[in-house]
Amino acid sequence: MKRREFLKTGIAAGAAVGLAPTLMSWIPSHNWEGYDFGPGPKVPDRLYQGPFSQYEPEAFYGGGVIQYTTPGKQMVNCFGMGLTSYISGDLGAPIVEGKTLDETIDGLFAFPLATKAYIRPNWKHVQKHAGKLEFDDYWKITMEKAAKYNKAVGFRIMMNAPDIMDNTLPDFLHNKLKFTKLPGEWKGNPTQVRYQKEHPQPDYSDPYFLECFEELHALLSEQLNDNPLIEYMDTNMYGLWGEGHSWPYEGNPYKNEAQAEETFLKMFEIQQKYWTKKPLLTNTQPDFSKVGNSSLVDATIRSGNWLRTDTIFIENEQIEALSNRPDWIGAAVECSISNGKEETMGYDNAGIPRNEAVISHVKDVGANYFSLWNIHQINPDSLHRYYNKFPDGLNDLSQTIGFRVRPSWIWSNESNGRSNLVFGMVNDGIASVPGVLRLTLFNDEGTVNVSGCLDAGFPKTRGVRQAMMTLPEGVNWRTTELKLKAELEYKGQRHPVPFTVAQKLNPDGSLTIKQNTRG
Repeated sequence: MKRREFLKTGIAAGAAVGLAPTLMSWIPSHNWEGYDFGPGPKVPDRLYQGPFSQYEPEAFYGGGVIQYTTPGKQMVNCFGMGLTSYISGDLGAPIVEGKTLDETIDGLFAFPLATKAYIRPNWKHVQKHAGKLEFDDYWKITMEKAAKYNKAVGFRIMMNAPDIMDNTLPDFLHNKLKFTKLPGEWKGNPTQVRYQKEHPQPDYSDPYFLECFEELHALLSEQLNDNPLIEYMDTNMYGLWGEGHSWPYEGNPYKNEAQAEETFLKMFEIQQKYWTKKPLLTNTQPDFSKVGNSSLVDATIRSGNWLRTDTIFIENEQIEALSNRPDWIGAAVECSISNGKEETMGYDNAGIPRNEAVISHVKDVGANYFSLWNIHQINPDSLHRYYNKFPDGLNDLSQTIGFRVRPSWIWSNESNGRSNLVFGMVNDGIASVPGVLRLTLFNDEGTVNVSGCLDAGFPKTRGVRQAMMTLPEGVNWRTTELKLKAELEYKGQRHPVPFTVAQKLNPDGSLTIKQNTRG
């Protein structure tokens, strides 16, 4: 991990001698494929999804193909996926010589392949005094540009920022907490801030901290839980960057590992309590600091929330979690990319720039989101410089990231005197559907409105999921102009999903049912 420089030697050593942390609900390492994470999100209005045999003695709703679609190449801007332009990462507001803050943020939003944005402010950048929020200018400008460009924003509030010399927490909290200097030393270039600081860690089990932490999320969710311009929130985790570790320092500031895990789960429960409509993304960080990461990741999956990672060239267990996560779980990959200057390209022995290798590995794990991020040199000019040299990789990723659904086949049949349509749903993206896909058949007059859902996670990236919808009595697709639309249901919210087809769609992203096959 180039940015996080996370050691794996401690984990490997523990595994070699068979050690296990004495945590209350510690989750041992396991393969993710086939692991029982529970049934997944509830599926409302479940559609009949087979069998569809056609001939006696098993004539179950089979029919004739009336319409087909083929994959489209268009970019999709919808909830649950997208290339993500980083507005701020580790250093707060982006600073670009010769540009105002407004111009810089506008340029980052305007990058043509980005359909989402991301911001990672310190706690004190959003709250200065107890009881109220006070956002720094770069947060305010970010939200203004999100509305201007119709690009939703993901975010994390950092409680520990190792690359900024100032305190991360607001003074009313920082001055009342106990901080512990952990054993160890972070060695590196002494001109860089992270190697000049000691990085003492606060005790998050302090009741005053937990009170303030809950107030922060209550205030944020009051403004943002219903805001369509917010895509997701990264969970506030222990340690450096809030990513679940305090490497290279040994241990943690808690009395014991059980208290550390209990505190971590309390913090997650608080976030769960207030973010009832947005995904919470938890970092897949291994538990180097023994604070309960495995339990937090497990709780994230079981509650239907999503995963993230802070690089793609990373430990085995993070790749295992991302690539074999349950089908209905979304995943974000954060990885710094070249700014287009030759000294940052990092060509391999095949002459391939490192960025292109990053893109291929993002596909390997089936990501929903990927970062357009020049780490500590965030600058829209850097994105354009690389893209102008090597457009193909990013263009292709913009057309495959996340889920791309369409009705590949449409069949029609009759049963009990009523017409049925069967939709063969496919997914041309690299990720399964992160939630439940709802299909609705309707007409403009409002006399037809038939709706129902596929099973969670369908359609997957391989195979066809068939689902049948029965039309109202007396309605026939040949004589009534019907339209099919899709929505992603997540935490009780419905998000429009345009079909990615080469055929013509309606302005609202729906497909008109019209025969285009012979016969």
